Amino acid sequence: METTTPQEVTQNLLARAHSPNSVSRIYTEKIQHRTLHLRPSSPPPATLNARAARRKIRDGKKARGKARPKPLSSRERRKLGLYDIPKQGQKYDIYKPLYDLWQGYAREILGGDLYRGGTEAAAKLASAELHGAQAEVVRSRCSGRVGIKGIIVRDRKFVIEIITEKKGLKMVPKEGTTFRIEVNAGHEENSKPFAFEVLGDQFMHRSADRANRKFKQHFLPNL
Repeated sequence: METTTPQEVTQNLLARAHSPNSVSRIYTEKIQHRTLHLRPSSPPPATLNARAARRKIRDGKKARGKARPKPLSSRERRKLGLYDIPKQGQKYDIYKPLYDLWQGYAREILGGDLYRGGTEAAAKLASAELHGAQAEVVRSRCSGRVGIKGIIVRDRKFVIEIITEKKGLKMVPKEGTTFRIEVNAGHEENSKPFAFEVLGDQFMHRSADRANRKFKQHFLPNL
């Protein structure tokens, strides 16, 4: 059985479209010594692995996005006790540095009004941050709360939480309660403090909301 070489097959194919002289010339110039580059019909294994790796990363990101937990609601946070101060943290000495920081903060925001008092000082104090201030209950509908004194550690909408020196954490409702807050005029120990009385009924807002409220003068029937 005769075998046909690749050269003969190529020349036979060229002879169908060209003359014998042209077949020899075309084959010699354009085919015989020319490199033939073949493009694979499918990507190499390395490309397949890279594609699979990218797909795996995308799927993992989608899975993590779906599994991301929802933020806790306020009710769930209260139920878990995230805002509660642990028993070992209810010590007065822990919050003394916070009280010292608040004194400097109060002197800075009040400025000269600290010595003059009046409506301007009251307006500044009404929007001031009270966490760290030392407060004393001077009047209350419940006589048992009068005399409670300590550092404010949490200013809630309807309740103020105070750390006292001897009795630990106390929760005092704002409604019907008057608090006395003192600001030292200087760093000297013998300097006379300036005292302000805060009506809890007028502070029944969260500290963040109270900072944006404007102070208005009006008649208070409970005075």
